Amino acid sequence: MTQTPSLKTQQMQVAGMDCTSCKMKIEGSLERLKGVAEASVTVASGRLVVSYDPEKVSAETIEERVKSLGYTIGVEKSPIPRTDDREKGHSHDDGHTHDHRDADDGHDRGSGEFNFKQELPPVLLAVTLFAIAIAWEQPLHDTPYSIAEFALIIPAYLLSGWTVLKTAGRNILRGQIFDENFLMTIATLGALAIHQLPEAVAVMLFFRVGELFQEYSVGRSRRSIKALLEVRPDTANLKVNGSVKVVSPEAVRVGDIILVKPGEKIPLDGEVLEGNSQVDTSALTGESVPRTVKVGETVLAGTINQTGVLNLRVTKLFGESSIAKILDLVENATSKKAETEKFITRFARYYTPIVVILSLAVALLPPLFIQSATHQEWVYRALVLLVISCPCGLVISIPLGYFGGVGGAAKRGILVKGSTFLDALTAVKTVVFDKTGTLTQGVFKVTRVVTKNGFSESELLKIATKAESHSSHPVAQSIREAYGQAIDDAEVTDYEEIAGHGIRAKVNDRTVLAGNDRLLHRENIDHDTCNVEGTVVHLAVDRSYAGYILIADEIKADAPQAIRDLKRVGVEQTVMLTGDNQVVAKGVADRLGLDSYVAELLPEGKVEAIEQLLSRAGKGKVVFVGDGINDAPVIARADIGMAMGGLGSDAAIETADVVIMTDAPSKVAEAIQVAKKTRQIVVQNIVLAMAVKGLFIILGTFGVATLWEAVFADVGVALAAIFNATRGLK
Repeated sequence: MTQTPSLKTQQMQVAGMDCTSCKMKIEGSLERLKGVAEASVTVASGRLVVSYDPEKVSAETIEERVKSLGYTIGVEKSPIPRTDDREKGHSHDDGHTHDHRDADDGHDRGSGEFNFKQELPPVLLAVTLFAIAIAWEQPLHDTPYSIAEFALIIPAYLLSGWTVLKTAGRNILRGQIFDENFLMTIATLGALAIHQLPEAVAVMLFFRVGELFQEYSVGRSRRSIKALLEVRPDTANLKVNGSVKVVSPEAVRVGDIILVKPGEKIPLDGEVLEGNSQVDTSALTGESVPRTVKVGETVLAGTINQTGVLNLRVTKLFGESSIAKILDLVENATSKKAETEKFITRFARYYTPIVVILSLAVALLPPLFIQSATHQEWVYRALVLLVISCPCGLVISIPLGYFGGVGGAAKRGILVKGSTFLDALTAVKTVVFDKTGTLTQGVFKVTRVVTKNGFSESELLKIATKAESHSSHPVAQSIREAYGQAIDDAEVTDYEEIAGHGIRAKVNDRTVLAGNDRLLHRENIDHDTCNVEGTVVHLAVDRSYAGYILIADEIKADAPQAIRDLKRVGVEQTVMLTGDNQVVAKGVADRLGLDSYVAELLPEGKVEAIEQLLSRAGKGKVVFVGDGINDAPVIARADIGMAMGGLGSDAAIETADVVIMTDAPSKVAEAIQVAKKTRQIVVQNIVLAMAVKGLFIILGTFGVATLWEAVFADVGVALAAIFNATRGLK
């Protein structure tokens, strides 16, 4: 979905969202505001993300609307401009979560926890009074005017339901009805009115105890997410004028030198200047085997230095580091709603009013048309329907399921930028790979120098090194490494890179061409060698063919298994797109068992190739996996774009919907597996809730189910769905 250029995104930390209807209430209210495109609440993290048009509605109006619903908020310092759904930049929270105690509810809403010492005494006293009333039900009932019965039941009812009654009254005054507090209030007051006193208390007690368990479940999921996010570094050892100063990672600038001792978290992305060590990368990549690092190598924030002391030159600000992006992605996992979430939100808005209307019909119509029907009997049946009409279990458990899926993927080194992409991954039928750096190592070494027309090997290598002196391409780097000597830049003039072909430059006033076979044909250079197996750089000097340099690039160790795993998870077609020649492409495709490949593609040719695959894909989704800056347009065009997060370019990573931190192609199949497991959990929750609610609507209508059984089923379904949703984290 492409949004209009004027849309902005505001993030808010909302205190007071322990109740399961909060998500639906906030989203529904905000999305009814003119100018608000989408509102997404993540109950488990207390985060609200709103996309809106600032010309139609202000951030202050949105803020006031949230406050009017009874919540307190902490707003981000600045909104985030967004021009497209793929624009992944987010500003970060100011780090403060409002720990606010809601005076109406008595809950510590801001923290997502609740105090058993405060909650248990009134509940236990209500249980005691209720037990006495049940044990002496008949004698009490026979007392004149049932004064003794009321003396036990009414206090028990108020002790267990006072919070619900107050919240329902407050919400009604604000024009908010059809939430679980309103439904429980009407159901229990109705039970009292028809003299079903024990059942009224039973319903309120079950509901209150169930709510406590739900709050516990949400708090537990928050703690799970918090544990996942504990990889965030708290301090950095900044070296200043020979001394070490402990500072916040946010205070460190690019180019600063930091010291990391054994056992410490690496606070920022940086290049190793001194020392060597083993680094535990499991927090970012899910890999249990420590990685050995030495001078010149890059290390990522959030990993743990295990053995040696490292001096690092910081290469990225904390807000741009790998760990900051992971934290942001996980905390905002549901900011892009999956279609299932959108469906449930729409369903919940209609389901509850429909069941309430049905309950009114059940209460009023049968006594009018059935001679033996009594008002008391059918009102009771209607109250059962009211109890079962709350969609809380669905509203909270489905986003929590996606939240867990995104968090679980992050623990495996797979960053999914929103629940909508998890949903899309379940429908993948075609996976398209770039070759270099994706299926192959992307680390090139010169293996052979073949000369023509009187050039020597050393001379040809020297000319090639000078011609490639300004290129950042891995092939150029491998040629410079093979030459191993410094060169004088003054000898190279008129340097020109020809996209998809190679380089033209003047070396000591001689025109040198260095590139692929297409370059030779483009410039009409006579040559006797075209098809060479391997990555090859052809050279021509003053329009005379001088020979070629053969460069090896090894296939990644897990690439063959990755292709087999994709077939196992239901992918029907695996394709490779590469700018390399036909011989190299065929060799790699055959060794990996790919279904097809397209070689000798320019960057725009890859886009055309992916367009063709998309047109033939039907309902199946197409994934493109790449790493280079030239892959960014193809990543953007595919249904789901994946980027290699270790060696991949910033452009590819920012454009991608999924980032693989380990650069391992086998993670593509793992991402699909996580998505399918998440979808399975979500579907289980939907089926369970729908089935139980549908059953009790039928049982309640026919007078089989009791009030307390209905509330027990409703609370039980919600709890089961919430606990099931948290399995995604594992």
